[in-house]
Amino acid sequence: MPESFSSKLDRWKFNIFPAYRGSGARITYISGDYHNIRIKIPLNWRTRNYVGTIYGGSIYSGIDPIYMLMLIKILGRKYVVWDKAATIRFKRPGKETLYADFTVTAEDVDEIKTMLEKDRSFDKIYQIELKNAAGIVHAEIEKVIYIAKK
Repeated sequence: MPESFSSKLDRWKFNIFPAYRGSGARITYISGDYHNIRIKIPLNWRTRNYVGTIYGGSIYSGIDPIYMLMLIKILGRKYVVWDKAATIRFKRPGKETLYADFTVTAEDVDEIKTMLEKDRSFDKIYQIELKNAAGIVHAEIEKVIYIAKK
């Protein structure tokens, strides 16, 4: 799905928000329905660590808020959505720009709503791979998102 005016505006605002801007990452695409987001983390003076590769903090802070924000937009104001936990596994050093794709499927949304009919809260787990342009995985991240009805 293409970007909408609203999702383009949100992308622009998010990329200039100081906390995210400081990570060195950039959101490059937000679908009009917020079900897909793409980011990139370039290797540059802002993201380079002492040994010349992408700093692990830039890698994590670049992906950290994305699923939480997607679910807030998709589920709406009747739900509480928070980042709960994360695990990151570095596979190889980032010596070039890295990319990640985030997707929330219709099945994910149905699962969340079904689980919240039975339980007070639900933890949804998402897997993210940070890859170079050739598709080689440099980091694997697992995000746990807490979701509850208000």
